[in-house]
Amino acid sequence: MTPVERRASLGLAGIYALRMLGLFIILPIFALYAEKLPGGESHFLIGVALGAYGLTQAILQIPAGWLSDRYGRKPIIIVGLLLFAAGSFIAASADDIYWIIAGRVIQGAGAINAAVMALTADLTREEQRTKAMAMIGISIGITFSISMVLSPVLYRLIGMSGIFSLVGVLAFVSIAVVIWFIPKPGITRFHSDTEANTSKLKEVLRNKDLLRMDFGVFTLHAILMSVFMQIPFVLRAAGLDAQHQWQMYLPVMLFAFVLMVPLFFIAERKAMTKQVFLFSIGMAALAQLGILFMHASVWGIALSLIVFFTAFNVLEAMQPSIVSKISPLAAKGTAMGVFSSVQFLGAFFGSAMGGLLMQLYGGNAVLIFAMFMLLLWLVIASGMRAPKSLQTKMYHLPRLTVAEASALQASLAQLRGVNEVLIVAGEQIACLKVEKHGFDEETVENELGEFRQNLVKGA
Repeated sequence: MTPVERRASLGLAGIYALRMLGLFIILPIFALYAEKLPGGESHFLIGVALGAYGLTQAILQIPAGWLSDRYGRKPIIIVGLLLFAAGSFIAASADDIYWIIAGRVIQGAGAINAAVMALTADLTREEQRTKAMAMIGISIGITFSISMVLSPVLYRLIGMSGIFSLVGVLAFVSIAVVIWFIPKPGITRFHSDTEANTSKLKEVLRNKDLLRMDFGVFTLHAILMSVFMQIPFVLRAAGLDAQHQWQMYLPVMLFAFVLMVPLFFIAERKAMTKQVFLFSIGMAALAQLGILFMHASVWGIALSLIVFFTAFNVLEAMQPSIVSKISPLAAKGTAMGVFSSVQFLGAFFGSAMGGLLMQLYGGNAVLIFAMFMLLLWLVIASGMRAPKSLQTKMYHLPRLTVAEASALQASLAQLRGVNEVLIVAGEQIACLKVEKHGFDEETVENELGEFRQNLVKGA
């Protein structure tokens, strides 16, 4: 990466992480706090408040990406962060559950994900874009784990209002980073690999493999949010109040991180992606069963949470990778946009349904709901085709005519290890979906070099 690319990637990963911190950090303790508020006697309203951000995020993130094409990335990101800050401060000053819901809805309206991804694409070369996106992905995973541990500690020190206020202040810090640290892109344009295209929506929504992944991420985040409607109360009943629950989350998250590594190794090195994927879904279901029958034991809860978060970490990391592999190159940005929107919709559904079930039938109903959803996912996912060991390579091209682009695409498609080729003449890029083993990048670079030389000679 060039210094500008590193600066852009680090800055945007930081912005993404700070915003996700604001969404994640209340999860472990919000239900316990909200039950003391007027209106908090309704677990359904607590669930709506916890997941309300997901509804507006799901609805607005793709349109926000389109707006960033028209009005610029930075202005849309700044407006989104201002909305996020406003929602945070409204929640901080709330004296009942209804104002908390309003604040969370406004937080979600600051839907900057698509615009951040598009700005990342604007500021990085095609061959470096995968690294930049990986940095953003890693930052989200780290932020989630930190939030689980930090949340109860901050709750003890500054309370829930203080946490919401801190999140609002961090949003303003992010705005400063956008204005003064993130470079200004020389050209803002549509990127088919990172942005949704309305003309590709029908193709994406008809793809059975992608629909399986969409159902999966919907389920995973629904279960995650339903867990946080139940677990804080389970831990309190086991003797850990809200301020000390970090003592559970810290070792759980550390063990889960360590245990996910061998599963990744097996999936990638042994070409057993589907087997590990299905095994992880089964682990998540088993964890719900463990909590159901061992909720009176701190050690039983800890073991069950380790199993759940190990499975969650594996599934959370594997799913975007699988979507990238199975998406048609021309529709990759659209597939990822739908996938991300469904993820946030699942968060809202899971928290609201978890709250409703707790209110009507008690906490055990939430765990039974989670097991049902996971077992249904297991059945649906079992029909997936084992993903090939593929990766996407991108190369910058000179300006091409339609005929030249077609000729180059046909030529590259014949090379060993190349699974799919897309030439986007308007973006001046060549996208290749290639086999991780058997692909010779030097051959592609030589082919592109010869093609450029022939263009120069022809001119």
